[in-house]
Amino acid sequence: MTSNCADQLTVVARGEPPRTASREADKAPDKKKAASCQLWSDLASSDADQVERLLTDQFAAFKATRRTVAENSGYWVFIPPLANKEEASKKAAELQQLGISDFFVVQASGANQLAISLGTYRSEEAANAGLETLRAKGVKSAKMGERKGRPPFNTLEIHGPEAQAEALRKAIAALLPRAVPTVCKPRSVP
Repeated sequence: MTSNCADQLTVVARGEPPRTASREADKAPDKKKAASCQLWSDLASSDADQVERLLTDQFAAFKATRRTVAENSGYWVFIPPLANKEEASKKAAELQQLGISDFFVVQASGANQLAISLGTYRSEEAANAGLETLRAKGVKSAKMGERKGRPPFNTLEIHGPEAQAEALRKAIAALLPRAVPTVCKPRSVP
């Protein structure tokens, strides 16, 4: 039995040389350039503005994503600061007579020195419920307020070409000597 070789041939191209791996690579899209990512945290708004201007003026190949973080430490129920230690002690004794033992007198200097803390809460609703419980027990001078966290701060996540990353880091460090970047996950840059 003889086989016909023509039946086993497949024509892949007419009039063109066969494709090779190197020719395929030539037609492949350009590989992405190496990328870097720097995360600059705890920046005041004015510092973040300076870095963004630096990027615009000198490092246009880099793109920054800015995030502002504002912290709220929650809420507290308290009796506002009293005039002196004797007044604070007198108010503490009154609270104990009402059956309230979970409190403390703020000793730290500042705006709330000699206030009496009656509890801290994560939500405003929980703080209001705590306040209502105290009022039902006869505490009339208590108030609810927000506990401030640290002031708002900014983070800048900066992506760009690896080849210029060290120059950018040095330029930002010259502007903001106390700022230190951390490395974040880079994205490819075209």
